[in-house]
Order: sequence, then C-alpha cells, then structure tokens
Amino acid sequence: MNFERVAITNAAAKVVEQLKKEHGELIFHQSGGCCDGSAPMIFEKENMYLDDSDILLGQLVGVNYYMNEDQFEYWKHTHLTVDITEGRGSSFSLEIPLGVRFIIQSRVMTEEEHNSLNKD
Repeated sequence: MNFERVAITNAAAKVVEQLKKEHGELIFHQSGGCCDGSAPMIFEKENMYLDDSDILLGQLVGVNYYMNEDQFEYWKHTHLTVDITEGRGSSFSLEIPLGVRFIIQSRVMTEEEHNSLNKD
C-alpha cells in the first residue's frame, strides 16, 4: 500500500488552485522558523530558495511540499493535512491577502504508515 506524509483538504486545495492561476508555479515550505512558526507557507517557486536541509514530503495539488530537516525530526511520526482558516497570519505566504491562512492538522501515523515511510 502507498502511504503519503501530507494531504490537503478540499477548501485548501481551492485556495492553492486560485493562487496557481495568479502566481504560476508554487512551492509549500514548512520551516518552523519565524512568523507563523511551523505553519505551512506557499510561495512562488522562483522566490523560494531550497538547500540540502529541505526534505520533499510530497505533492499537493501539483505543488511540492518541503520541510526543513530540523523541523522534520519533530513531525516524522505524523501525517499532516493542510487546511485553511479565516484570518491573517503573520507571514509572507501568498494566501494572506485573501484573508485566510494555511494551517496543519496532524495525527500520529499508524505503525504500518510509519514503517513504510520511515525506512532508516
């Protein structure tokens, strides 16, 4: 069975599609740094610098989802679902001017998911 680390709600997917029409190619990144902390942020692909410390977790609505490896250590046992909520976050993420922000819902992976996705 194929397991995924990340998923997206229908409401959040609609926002991503809207942003893709307006901004072109996009990238999700979850750093755990400043602004909204560990909230997922979405940027124009050419405006986001990735390095060897960023891990590709999957793809949502045709948009790659990356997380910094330090942050990944905290989240590697969880399945993440990107959702939206009303309100302005304090980040530079592209959805902010729409009056919504992306948030993460998480759950602990099943043993089968964990064993499949965390092969060390």
